[in-house]
Amino acid sequence: MKRILPFLLGVVVFISAVFWLLHRREARPAAPASSAAGAPAPLSSQPGAASGPLRFVDVTRAAGIDFTHNSGAYGKKYLPETLGSGVAFIDYNHSGYQSVLLLDGQDWPGHPTRLHGQTMRLYRNNGNGTFTDVTRQAGLAVPMYGMGAAVGDYLNNGNQDIFVTGLDGNRLFRNNGNGTFTDVTKQAGLDIDPGLATSAAWVDYDRDGCLDLWVDYYVRWSRKTDIYCTEDGVHKSYCTPEKYHGASPRLFHQIRSHGQCTGRFVDVTHAAGVYDPTSKSLGVSIFYDGYNGDGRPDIFVSNDTQPNKLFRNNGNGTFSEEAVSAGVAFSEDGVARGGMGTDVSDYNRSGRFSLVVGNFSNQMLGLYKNEGHGLFLDVAPSSDVGRASLLSLSFGTFFFDYNLDGRPDLFVANGHLDPAIREVQPRVHYAEKPLLFQNIGHGKFRNATADVGPQLGRRVVARGAAYGDYDLTGFPDILVSTNNGPAYLYYNTGNGNHALRIRTVGVKSNRDGIGTLIQLHTASGWQEQYVKSGSSYLSASELPVTFGLGSAAGADTIRLHWPSGEVQTLHNVAGGQFITVTEGVGITARQPLRRCNNQGMACKP
Repeated sequence: MKRILPFLLGVVVFISAVFWLLHRREARPAAPASSAAGAPAPLSSQPGAASGPLRFVDVTRAAGIDFTHNSGAYGKKYLPETLGSGVAFIDYNHSGYQSVLLLDGQDWPGHPTRLHGQTMRLYRNNGNGTFTDVTRQAGLAVPMYGMGAAVGDYLNNGNQDIFVTGLDGNRLFRNNGNGTFTDVTKQAGLDIDPGLATSAAWVDYDRDGCLDLWVDYYVRWSRKTDIYCTEDGVHKSYCTPEKYHGASPRLFHQIRSHGQCTGRFVDVTHAAGVYDPTSKSLGVSIFYDGYNGDGRPDIFVSNDTQPNKLFRNNGNGTFSEEAVSAGVAFSEDGVARGGMGTDVSDYNRSGRFSLVVGNFSNQMLGLYKNEGHGLFLDVAPSSDVGRASLLSLSFGTFFFDYNLDGRPDLFVANGHLDPAIREVQPRVHYAEKPLLFQNIGHGKFRNATADVGPQLGRRVVARGAAYGDYDLTGFPDILVSTNNGPAYLYYNTGNGNHALRIRTVGVKSNRDGIGTLIQLHTASGWQEQYVKSGSSYLSASELPVTFGLGSAAGADTIRLHWPSGEVQTLHNVAGGQFITVTEGVGITARQPLRRCNNQGMACKP
């Protein structure tokens, strides 16, 4: 018997391993033979060659960005005043450099010092570490109470367009290709009934080559229906979302005709099965390759005080909601939290994309590890991520490899809603420190906020957040908005590690290649990322994808899984460059990354 038991145990382990490999092979194409059965090498083997301490430096004013968000608050305590606005990186003029878009609110009618002319702001990247405000000449000086932004080339003409969510109406700005934009909201069929829209994402959910549009809505609120809430029985306070009815997110399908994207959209919310008037949505992330490995884009929505929603794409134009069965609807103890920003990443290099959700103070982040077979497990309560974020109210959040060691790290922008919160909770602040979690391998993170200098760790009332390599050094920089306060641009001084940046150009797929899964292999194993829209909170990070290579000189294999189904393989691609990969063609452009000083203002190849 003692000899039989080990043998039987070995048989069980072998059968389990075979089953797992077969499941992975069905989920996505196998990796090259140089990686055993496609499994990634242990993260501990990832090389790194830091030459000095990496820092995030506040270069906002030096870069020429002068912006202060206006919530319109003047004592009326209107709910939208607490939400702030988003930020976006966009290469709108084909310069190869990421420009900056900042969304703004407005004074309310009746405001005693009502300001005129406050609009969103577009700052053109000059290519030398500085920016110029080109809002008016670009045609974007449009008054609106702006909330969020999504960037994508919905017409497949090579120009990145802007969709802006807001109160009392959203706007679609078509990029004219000459540095200007035109408001085409009505022509596009997006002049729908107004509401309080928040985050948005472009997604080709039916993979017909034309981008469709997902839009979150928070609650049913207007100045006429505003509720008078009070904490002391006399003075008005901001109402919690429980006081208001929810509002369904909306899905807009782009009409395709004669093989072309028409730029006209139809509301398919009901027909697609995603209508949900109980939702109070603030964030959206797309599992572009399917959270369960079926290859179809699925949609996750973070809700405030309501269960999160996970819409599985059925492949026939409809979705099924599976958040509860997947384990992402609630906290570990079954409570609906204050879901804010969200993002997805294969942070543990398992070949499966996991999920992060920002929540209210005293709730901690949700870090939902993808266990496979459509199941997630919230590992935050047992990790540094949960402990460090317990007292924070987390809005913008995203995965990015800030130190280019090949492991996706995590950034969280925090800020409370109540300026007087310390009077009732002394340990909770109104202005809060951001959190930067370094991925140390084996699925673990450590709080590295104090390691990157004092400027990133300053207390702010943060809301939107995005990443983008604005000076083409390969190291991603951070853009943050604050509520009723300034925006901040944090320059990444970098270290000795190497990067490879990839821009995708679709042919059969949508032009931006949104939804493309890119797998990259070096001696240390496999990494994978999506080209994605959405994620974070009210914000849009850059569309090009940056891979950290550590000390590796380049990638021996890159594999692109396009939304059209085409799989494209590249071999022996050097790092230290920004390449453009065109679907079905290969590398069609190369640009060397730059070497900069520690202020991000004087770069050279």
